Amino acid sequence: MRSASRGFTVAELVMVTAIVAIMAAIALPTARFTMQRERESELRLDLRLMRGAIDDYKHLADQGMIQIEIGTEGYPKSLEDMVKGVSIVGQLNKKKFLRRVPIDPMTGKAEWGLRSYQDEMDATSWGGQNVYDVCSLSKGTALDGTKYKDW
Repeated sequence: MRSASRGFTVAELVMVTAIVAIMAAIALPTARFTMQRERESELRLDLRLMRGAIDDYKHLADQGMIQIEIGTEGYPKSLEDMVKGVSIVGQLNKKKFLRRVPIDPMTGKAEWGLRSYQDEMDATSWGGQNVYDVCSLSKGTALDGTKYKDW
């Protein structure tokens, strides 16, 4: 009577190795796609946050609640001004519009492309008068084919 052999045959090991390799080949591109989609979602959120803060600042300036400088058209001078805060008429505390300048998930830096109210729509440099809009400085392309700088 033969005793039962223990262990795996070479064929079984080759088959398992092939299956694991195929699964890894499928999972890696999916993981990269998922990571890029998450960074794009974070970029959209950061842009929406900063643009909302700019709109809130402009709204208070239009109501006369914030003292504005000539030439700013009621928009903030910089993103840092929105972090430091501004004095509101009739209040002792400063109003802060952002806790911090977000880090661009595409570039890994807290640097953003800025556009002032006086700049042309297709301007590639910031005039410096105020912050009317923000965009990513990334030269990359999104999953939907658009450029991050155009968001």
